[in-house]
Amino acid sequence: MLDVLGLEADDERVYRALLGRPHSTAMSLSDLLVLSPADVDQALSRLVGWGLATRSADERFTAAPPAMALGALIGQRRDRLRLAEHALVTFAEEHRAAMTGNSISDLIEVVTGVDAIRHRFLQVQQAARTQVRSFITAPFVALPPDENTAEPMAIGRGVQFRAVLDRAVLAEPGIIDDAIDSLRNGVQLRVADQLPMKLVLADADLGLVPLAVTPDGEPGAVLLHRSGLLDALDALFETVWHTAHPLELSVTGGEAETTVELGAEGPTDLDRQILALLLAGLTDPTAATQLGLSPRTLHRRLRHLMDIAGVRTRMQLGGYAVRHGWVKPHYFDPGTERQPADHAHP
Repeated sequence: MLDVLGLEADDERVYRALLGRPHSTAMSLSDLLVLSPADVDQALSRLVGWGLATRSADERFTAAPPAMALGALIGQRRDRLRLAEHALVTFAEEHRAAMTGNSISDLIEVVTGVDAIRHRFLQVQQAARTQVRSFITAPFVALPPDENTAEPMAIGRGVQFRAVLDRAVLAEPGIIDDAIDSLRNGVQLRVADQLPMKLVLADADLGLVPLAVTPDGEPGAVLLHRSGLLDALDALFETVWHTAHPLELSVTGGEAETTVELGAEGPTDLDRQILALLLAGLTDPTAATQLGLSPRTLHRRLRHLMDIAGVRTRMQLGGYAVRHGWVKPHYFDPGTERQPADHAHP
């Protein structure tokens, strides 16, 4: 657990033993922990050097208070990380300057294979300092959204995430739960009718574009450094983002079908999820499946909302929902919204 601070496993074991046994000798610790005297002596020497333990004149050892000693180590590590971040900015600027005028091969790196693409995908997010933007399409070849460990770490550093989902992605199993988790963490999500490609951008410095499968059957991708092509992808993302539909789902968790509450005065969180998914383009059966409902229950809830609104059609319900703040106005445009044959839109 303390290896992130530079402590070895034996160091941590000895320190934890000292916490409950002040004034211990090296021999007593050796017997207690079943470690060789040499290993215990080395661990105690390191602990004393780090200020995590004190040595008395009669060769007895006492653990320093954790809040003081470990807090100091954590502070030192945090300071070193800040210095490393500053160095990263300097190195990045030097790299950009060195890349200026270089050949195309220096600006574009071809990545082949699932493992290599996954590694680069995580690296691009780890390199971001201010924002990560992405197009998410199915199928998920290298890394499903729920396995993207770099996202929460980057969010913890203050990096902003914006993602546009291809409408077909919303039909993928478990994607709604993943979307709710992302929204809860501050990720901004929007939905587009159809996206031209997969894409992830880190600031204005790096871009990863997965490509079609190679003739050998391996997936491929290109990693782009700052260039005119990367600028074009930056502009493409912003254009699609501004025309996509904001996706707002309840972040309070789903409701089991057996405990659905109708709500007499307005939509519940589940109702808003239903409206959001249908207005994002999902069919009734797909939306019901994603929310763990039967189609009959979904229709019953829509009928209840229509009764509250005093309307007779889903089109009228959409207009009422906009006017009364049930959904954002951007969701609903009677002049442009396409209605599927099964009337999946409210």
